[in-house]
Amino acid sequence: MAASSSEPGPGAAGPTVLVVDDSALMRRILQDLIAVSGEFRVVATARNGLDAIRKVEAFEPDLITMDITMPDLDGLGAIEQIMRARPRPIVVVSARAGRGTAEAIRALELGAVDLVEKPEGGSAAELQTLGPRLLAALRAAAAADRGQLRSAAPPRPRPAPPAAGAATAGAARVAVVVAASTGGPRALAEFLPALPAPLGAAVLVVQHMPAGFTRSLAERLAGLCGRRVVEAEQDAVVAPEAVYVAPGDYHMRVAGTAGAATVALTREPPLWGVRPAADHLFRSAAEVFGAAAVGVVLTGMGRDGAEGLWAIRRAGGGTLAQDRGTSVVYGMPNAAVQAGAVNDVVPLEAMAGRVADEIRRRTGRGAA
Repeated sequence: MAASSSEPGPGAAGPTVLVVDDSALMRRILQDLIAVSGEFRVVATARNGLDAIRKVEAFEPDLITMDITMPDLDGLGAIEQIMRARPRPIVVVSARAGRGTAEAIRALELGAVDLVEKPEGGSAAELQTLGPRLLAALRAAAAADRGQLRSAAPPRPRPAPPAAGAATAGAARVAVVVAASTGGPRALAEFLPALPAPLGAAVLVVQHMPAGFTRSLAERLAGLCGRRVVEAEQDAVVAPEAVYVAPGDYHMRVAGTAGAATVALTREPPLWGVRPAADHLFRSAAEVFGAAAVGVVLTGMGRDGAEGLWAIRRAGGGTLAQDRGTSVVYGMPNAAVQAGAVNDVVPLEAMAGRVADEIRRRTGRGAA
């Protein structure tokens, strides 16, 4: 049996946390990193999904950190049951190895709100980088709207996307640029498949996510959308009907001109504490596509996207933000609204239709 509880640190009075991992060493490491912050209080640990469900009932933690690969009941099964019976914000702590990346993306679709990469080893340097990322994810999770956390039915896969170039020849003259953070993978899994086909535009996405997981995100979205979704590569032509996901730890911009735009990736310093940052993408879209750009800010913690969305609005483009009622965290959409950058605030379920309307205005034709 794993240790059932831990004493709060001196003065600890913040949100309570349940730590779930099948490794006793990793449970201790996570417990220590959380306790030393003074912001959160670990009330219990669990060694697998079944143990986690029992501890949720016994301790009613505010937040959960969840491993994915565990015996008896894995993290996916535990998340699904917790979200159905006792929804609360869950941060996935997962290794970037093998099937772990795809399963981590599935966990976010099921309702987990954020993802932290588990270090491959236990060196002091690796743990130094884990601590700040873990605490940032817990802060974002603490800001999540519990009303938006629910058990989700598996999204239905669409027909396989066309082979590269089959239906995306040439370069786009209209671009949709999307920003998402906490709760974003689940929002993208609803928004992107709902976009009509043909769309008449390229779609470029910045999702705040650790390096190594964005390729799995793109592959998962491709299966759901029935259109080409790829992790963006340097100098790739920005083609109509395709979706480009910014690779983790790289800023993504568009370069060139509308009708001849390409992807530009850089390792400049983080902006707003994140890399990729949507503001870089949005500003470049305003410069390259002007009034033929449509900017969308989805759920997320912080203010990334607000200044870039304002640049798109100044250029005559369309600017949309997800509404508070459907956002897991209303931070990024609210920052864009407060900046005066948003033409329309839209519920998630209506966002694809509004984007299609904006494209129709810019192309002079309907999106079927």
